[in-house]
Amino acid sequence: MNRCRLALFAALIAALPVPLPSSELPPRIAIIIDDLGYELDAGRRAIDLPGPLAYAILPATPRGRTLAETAHLRGKEVLLHLPLQAVEHHDVVEPGGITLDMSHTGFRKAFAEALDSVPFAIGISGHRGSLLTRHPGHMQWLMQEIRSRDGLFFVDSYTTHKSIALQIANEAGVAAAKRDVFLDNDRSAQSLAREFDRLKALAERQGIAVAIGHPYPETLAFLERRLPTLASDGFELIPISEVLESFVEPENAGML
Repeated sequence: MNRCRLALFAALIAALPVPLPSSELPPRIAIIIDDLGYELDAGRRAIDLPGPLAYAILPATPRGRTLAETAHLRGKEVLLHLPLQAVEHHDVVEPGGITLDMSHTGFRKAFAEALDSVPFAIGISGHRGSLLTRHPGHMQWLMQEIRSRDGLFFVDSYTTHKSIALQIANEAGVAAAKRDVFLDNDRSAQSLAREFDRLKALAERQGIAVAIGHPYPETLAFLERRLPTLASDGFELIPISEVLESFVEPENAGML
């Protein structure tokens, strides 16, 4: 092959697309919309958001089954948003809720009924839970129930820094992740923008970040505007299940 042909061949090779090394993947973001199940219109609007968001549906809610089916038909991921007892209003028991005073048998029954009420759920996320997620016994029970159902994972909404849910999940061999950002504790435009920017900064620093929002009109309007800009800003929006794909089952899994 003469020099001209070699030069042409080298130019053609250089022009071919080069696979992006794993260390150079774009920062990735996963978003969960919580507290679905009561408002049909708000739930449908949330499911209409662009991209592979996940939808956490409260058990035993009047619109929960319909919204779970709608999300599934749209190719979106569904989670059971399991009510776990909180420090504040700890005496309030929500439908399908898990509380500290339950026996193991009662716990298992409540969990099974809650899961049955949300079809197509591929994972469990905690609703509230600032009290229950501190207690190793009940977290062990929860992880046993999740582990006994092949493929389920757990997302800690992380409503308290005292949560031991991830630790217990790892010990039990349950794939688990935690929330990094609440988008809409304050629904003002300035706060939503600030938390969204914080989410992006965390994704850049960590490689991946998880956000939770709610089907508030302000949050949905904000995400309708901002989600379509993520790709052009250099971010990849991914399903929450992809956050769990790097999970490696520990050797002591299930030794509770």
